[in-house]
Amino acid sequence: MSLRPWREIISIPYEIVTEGMSFDAYFSVWNYIPLLGHYIWNSIFIGLSVTVLSLIAVIPAAWAFGRFEFKGRSVLLTAFLTITMIGPTVFVLPLFKIFLKVGLLNTYWAVILPGATFLIPTGIWLLRSYMMTIPRELEEAAWVDGASRLYILWRVIIPIAMPGIVVVATATFIGAYSQQFVLSFAFLWTPEMQPLPLGLYPYAQQISARWNEVMAASIIGILPVLLIYPFLQRRMVAGLTAGAVKQ
Repeated sequence: MSLRPWREIISIPYEIVTEGMSFDAYFSVWNYIPLLGHYIWNSIFIGLSVTVLSLIAVIPAAWAFGRFEFKGRSVLLTAFLTITMIGPTVFVLPLFKIFLKVGLLNTYWAVILPGATFLIPTGIWLLRSYMMTIPRELEEAAWVDGASRLYILWRVIIPIAMPGIVVVATATFIGAYSQQFVLSFAFLWTPEMQPLPLGLYPYAQQISARWNEVMAASIIGILPVLLIYPFLQRRMVAGLTAGAVKQ
């Protein structure tokens, strides 16, 4: 659709391949949507921030759930799994009231904090499986040598678990990139701060929307996600395979 001329998009009967197909929309879209660069940057910034914040919580939590026995572990894991079944829309109203009181409305934090909260449980489940495949003897050897738990996590566990961490980071970034519309629609109203899904929304609602340019903007916006996977494909496959070997 991004390659088709605008008149051919609304033509009947609809044809997949038409005459006049070109990449013109990819150049003219920058004039049609002046803040497109801001929208893309905001989406990338929010996605990276959610990913980093999630990993800070996921890595030690996944290690604890995968390695240590403590009271209530199964209950907490089940609760985490239950949270993933609830959409963020349910929490919009209470979050709005909370952010209004603490002054976080119309800030990036209003989208980053909930985004990380909704994705942390999934990250814990993914990384926990990989953590359980790491031999305990490596940790015990470091423990005998006098290493602290924090040192073991930083120097022993994280380097070995890097393929699994890459899987979690990639899945979290994609999740953070795809859930931005609901949160930003509720908590952001400054155009320069809006991510791509919300920025494109007004253009898609117009009666005479230029769909070829809207679709071109969408393709440009998802390119960061499409470009990440080829570079991390080997680590992702290794992480997913290793995490599925042993539970």
